[in-house]
Amino acid sequence: MKQLTSRVAVITGGASGIGKGMAEAFAANGMKLVIADIEEGALAPAVAALKAGGADAIGVRCDVTNPKSVDELAQRALTQYGAVHVVCNNAGVAGAANMGALWELPLADWEWVLGVNTWGVVHGMRAFMPILAQQPEAHVVNTASLAGTMVSGGIYGVSKHACVAISEALYRECQLRAPHVGVSVLCPGWVNTRILESERNRPETPRPAPSAPPSSEFGAAREAVAALLKNGLDPRKVGDIVADGIQSGRFYIYTHPHWNYMMKARFDAVLSGAPPPVVAPPAGEGVEVGGSAPRD
Repeated sequence: MKQLTSRVAVITGGASGIGKGMAEAFAANGMKLVIADIEEGALAPAVAALKAGGADAIGVRCDVTNPKSVDELAQRALTQYGAVHVVCNNAGVAGAANMGALWELPLADWEWVLGVNTWGVVHGMRAFMPILAQQPEAHVVNTASLAGTMVSGGIYGVSKHACVAISEALYRECQLRAPHVGVSVLCPGWVNTRILESERNRPETPRPAPSAPPSSEFGAAREAVAALLKNGLDPRKVGDIVADGIQSGRFYIYTHPHWNYMMKARFDAVLSGAPPPVVAPPAGEGVEVGGSAPRD
């Protein structure tokens, strides 16, 4: 898709973090925006800020774990703008569900993280692909993570590997059945977002962000991740990278290409039959902290 001006983009998880960065970048390219988010308190200010900057945008509360909610999002976009050209399945969660051994984590954590990070992508694909297939050209961007391409632990890592696999399968099927629809999978490294506070948006009664003494293993890991996120890439920069990736037709979109050697280590092990490797990150840029750390 070479032309973004006047095209319609739908972004889930669009009221904060990477989603908001995408919205700002798309607005700068003259796109019309449908910002979807489960967090109503963040949605209205985000849309108001976009409008104040001259963007044509609406906000829609959407729970991506609920297929009916995603279907309603698609219909709202069509009602407002008459078409959809770009869909960013971006909503994602991590937080406390990323800390601890897989067999120790509550089933509710599995259901929540996979519900957003994996099923959210599935619901978005099912709701919007029939619409995108009707356009002269269109594009899908699924937000995964560097954790979806390298050896990673935790439910978060599992969900992001699934997102990459869905995106690869979708790309192949679009090549066969809808070659005018482009597909990208975004695999960011550390980005300055609030994903570590994902618990605020759990569907049940919200639970406060877990706390633990800094001296404890959990507390130390959480503090380390928080520091890495705080010093991470600006979400708007990620949005610019995504906009460029759409226009250039790039499938894998990376924000930290200097970390690619960690992916290569995993792929080399797969080809050789070796066990999953533990690879050290660049000095001062931690990746694995008490499991696979959240990145988007």
